[in-house]
Amino acid sequence: MKIIRAGATDSATGNPEYFTGKVRLDPVIASELTGRVSAASVTFEPGARTAWHTHPAGQTLIVTAGVGRVQRDGGPVEEIRPGDVIWFEPGERHWHGAGPTTGMTHLAIHEVVDGSAVTWLEPVSDTDYAG
Repeated sequence: MKIIRAGATDSATGNPEYFTGKVRLDPVIASELTGRVSAASVTFEPGARTAWHTHPAGQTLIVTAGVGRVQRDGGPVEEIRPGDVIWFEPGERHWHGAGPTTGMTHLAIHEVVDGSAVTWLEPVSDTDYAG
């Protein structure tokens, strides 16, 4: 058994290569601890979002605060709220972030496969974000 104390790992700022706007990442589970699963609490300021990306084993999001948006490639932009659970299939191209006037926090959970948890793609355009 291992106990990781809350606040034992520093928050990080979302890398501007992978995020538009102000984003804070707070690690919850490190893949080094579990061997595969990684999780972070991610807080997006209004209008902030990820770039398009995929996950080799899929991704689960659990919205904990605010109002956000998600979109899978070819689908509509959808609103998400606290308590919503979103599942993206392995390899499914998608993005997620806050609403235009409201911040959003979610727990992002994914697995590491062959040393990789995510493949980052191009930024989400303002047109795509607006839906």
